[in-house]
Amino acid sequence: MLDSCSIWLPDAEFTRKAGVSLASTLYRQNVTIGFNGELGAGKTTFIQGFLKGLGISDSITSPTYALEQRYESDLGEVIHIDLYRLEAGKADEFLHSSDDHLGVRCIEWIERSTLKPDILVTLTEKDEGRELTVEFNDMPLPTEEDIVAWRKEVALPDRICQHCDAVRTHALDLAKQLQDRGVILRPQALTIAALIHDLLRFIDFVPGGGHGPDESTEAPEWEVFKKKYEGKEHEAACAALLRERGYSELASIVEVHGLMTPAPDRPTIEQRLLFYTDKCVKMDEVVTLEERFEDFRVRYTDGKHTKEGDIWYAQSLQIEKDLGFTA
Repeated sequence: MLDSCSIWLPDAEFTRKAGVSLASTLYRQNVTIGFNGELGAGKTTFIQGFLKGLGISDSITSPTYALEQRYESDLGEVIHIDLYRLEAGKADEFLHSSDDHLGVRCIEWIERSTLKPDILVTLTEKDEGRELTVEFNDMPLPTEEDIVAWRKEVALPDRICQHCDAVRTHALDLAKQLQDRGVILRPQALTIAALIHDLLRFIDFVPGGGHGPDESTEAPEWEVFKKKYEGKEHEAACAALLRERGYSELASIVEVHGLMTPAPDRPTIEQRLLFYTDKCVKMDEVVTLEERFEDFRVRYTDGKHTKEGDIWYAQSLQIEKDLGFTA
């Protein structure tokens, strides 16, 4: 399933910042990124931002004559390739020399080759700015029809389905705000992650745990999954199920959406967005973080503050601030 994102870039600084943001939506160390765009469309400016996002502080120029330049980044070695001076056959031949590269490859003028990149970035000049389109082909995703089937397979309660649906809607609303600010992200991956983040929520149900009116009525299907993922909480269990079904990158988004101590790393924008959005939805209603955590206290600790709960609340506030959703 193709995932794509389009952003309007009014100037060079916006283009550079968009490039920085691409570094926060990578799920593999070994990835090839192709760049399309006419001369002056902003490819090098974008790549300068992207490499900065990967922790590279070197001065970045397009390797038009050298053909390639190499840098050390937070993800290992990055190769920056420019195919402008090469004809089609020569371009493919040159690229084959780095087919076994284990880091990131950034390839300008990718259209001069027959290579299909994992991520394709296209910059198109329009009016007084540029339109940026990013197509992601590096992450397999289930369809929404698959999600419906999975929910039926595990007998997921309606109220959990409604919560996931509400998280999806709110996550996409917030994603649109970020895109309007020049942040690149994966809307389809975010959608699917939101729809399934609580797919195995019933694994954590305990009598009197405040999970809902049907907490004491276990579906026969639940016992199968509880046994299979014994010792795991629902986040880790869902991630394990996704990896078994061939969706490892998606699993990494879902796996860290919960309230955990210590807080796990959430380096990608989709991980942070799912975590934050889930904390803003009480059942199927969008609320503030304070309202959501007050609901947690009422349901789980008789309305009392706990050290762990306060830590989780502080973590959520920090992510809210980092995402720019507070003044």
